[in-house]
Amino acid sequence: MQLPTRKSEKARIENAIVDFHVLPETLERYRRELFELKKRYPIIKAEMQRTAEEGDFSENAGYQAAKRELRRVNSRMTILEDRITQAIVIDGGPSDGSIGIGSTVVLHNGQEKLFRIVGPLDVNLLFGQISYRSPLGAALMGKRTGDEVQVNNVTWKIIRVGADR
Repeated sequence: MQLPTRKSEKARIENAIVDFHVLPETLERYRRELFELKKRYPIIKAEMQRTAEEGDFSENAGYQAAKRELRRVNSRMTILEDRITQAIVIDGGPSDGSIGIGSTVVLHNGQEKLFRIVGPLDVNLLFGQISYRSPLGAALMGKRTGDEVQVNNVTWKIIRVGADR
């Protein structure tokens, strides 16, 4: 017998990020957050146990809130532990001059723009960090200085690969 799956659960599974390419600073941030959650966990658990002693669970708002917080913390700790154990640290791009994950590249399409090719977890357009899975990032993979790529009817010329950030 097959169990029914909720639409939201299907969407979560389909949209799950299974690519763990991360910058060193992101991995360190995950470790710090996990450390802080592990410090808070016993406090939240004790609060849940204390409120459980107050009686009826169905009408005990304090217990319900503590239980919800404990579930949230457990879930986040599981996610962080998973990301930390599966992390692939981005350490600059390929050394052969081609563009790869971790590469920094200067592109020109009327004006010069600096981008760093990162994994999906580190995308930050304000800092010029684009995913290698994005249309532009995917088009740049394996290219070299002087090459041109066209994405969404915009032509980008690769000026420099491995530029300083």
